This record gives sequence, structure tokens and C-alpha cells, in this order.
Amino acid sequence: MSDQQEIPWYKDGLSFECTRCGACCTGEEGFVWLNEEEIDALARRAELPVDQFLKVYTKRIGKRISLRERQNGDCVFWHKNVGCSVYEDRPRQCRTWPFWNSNIESPADWERTQKSCPGSGQGRVYTVEEILAQSKVIDI
Repeated sequence: MSDQQEIPWYKDGLSFECTRCGACCTGEEGFVWLNEEEIDALARRAELPVDQFLKVYTKRIGKRISLRERQNGDCVFWHKNVGCSVYEDRPRQCRTWPFWNSNIESPADWERTQKSCPGSGQGRVYTVEEILAQSKVIDI
């Protein structure tokens, strides 16, 4: 981190360890944005041609593509007693949780995240450099 960059409030890092509880995958409506590489990887995992994968598992929102959700808001790839069925190929949005800009902008945002995600504030400490790198992958 250069001297000209503002030092974030989480300069000492933040802890996170995914518990695979599904709290970030279930319950509320939202969008999981996909890029072409992610679509290809998920189609391969689903053993479907890309066009069929897009019809079954995604929806178009303007010019963007998002995973579909079940009626209750759960991710289409989340299964009770199994968890994420595509965990190894999960989209970058899922891989970078909880280090989204909306979760780390302020200590209050991080506190809110910790209340909804049992892995936030637990486990290994991510450095400020790691957090900043993840927050730049996709702006959520």
C-alpha cells in the first residue's frame, strides 16, 4: 500500500472463515452477477451446453446476467444438508464475500455483516492488502 493511499479503518485486517452455513446464499432476493468465464465453468459443472445452462440457471437483468433464485430467495445452487453444489466453481462475487465494498465501508457495515454471517470476525485474519484486492474484484 503506497503512502498516498488512505489507510482503511481495517488497517490491522479482518477475520473471516467460511462456515458454509448458507447465510449469504439464502433468504433474501439479490443478484449474483456472472461473467463469461463463470458461465462456462458453471455450465461445465452442470454438464450442460452454455445455452441450456443460461435458460435453466440464469436471468438477464438489463445487459447483465445473474443466477436465478428459488421463490424463497435461495440461490439455485444452494441445497439444504448439502450446501453450495458448485462451491469449487462459485462465482467471483461469492468467492470475495464478505469483503465487498458494501460490507467494509465502515465499522458499522462490518458489524452488520458479522451479525448476518457467522464466519465474519472468525478464523484467519486477512491483511488490508488482501481485503482491498478482493473488494476490487467486483463492486457490491
